[in-house]
Amino acid sequence: MAKNRVRKWLRIIHRDVGYLMAGLTIIYSISGIAVNHVQDWNPNVTVETSMHTIGAAEGLSAEEVLERLGQPLEHKSTFRPNPDTLKIFAENTTYTVDIPSGKVHRERTATRPGIYESNFLHLNHAKKWWTWIADIFAVALIFLAISGLFLIKGKKGLPGRGKWFAGAGVAIPLFFLWLYL
Repeated sequence: MAKNRVRKWLRIIHRDVGYLMAGLTIIYSISGIAVNHVQDWNPNVTVETSMHTIGAAEGLSAEEVLERLGQPLEHKSTFRPNPDTLKIFAENTTYTVDIPSGKVHRERTATRPGIYESNFLHLNHAKKWWTWIADIFAVALIFLAISGLFLIKGKKGLPGRGKWFAGAGVAIPLFFLWLYL
């Protein structure tokens, strides 16, 4: 009788904690997929590049270059890496001017909506209170994993086929640790 009562409450708490953690799990999962492929793309920003020609650029100021490009004149800074190149840094945009040819390479970045914010939280850039939320989330996932082992009894539960799946869940990361380390 007591076992049934424990299993009943375990099922209720497991269900409710699962509902509570569903949104966080989706955010962390999206970010995890994005970060797993960081070698293939930048998960935080998109980069748009374009080439423009403004004609003779010798002696032009950054403002004059931006004016010829039809861009806002405000910029953060400039830099001359060599006598033939002028770099102009504006909000989310970098202009690289080849002074002799008057060719301008523009590189504009923009955050990826949804993914940038997910990564911000997943990688704990927020710090402060978010660290506590992330820790609670991790403890809740541990609870869900352990309590989930005991929700089903019999041959479909942990004593039956469940032990093989749970064992595989431990064996897979151990195999890859052995493989890579």
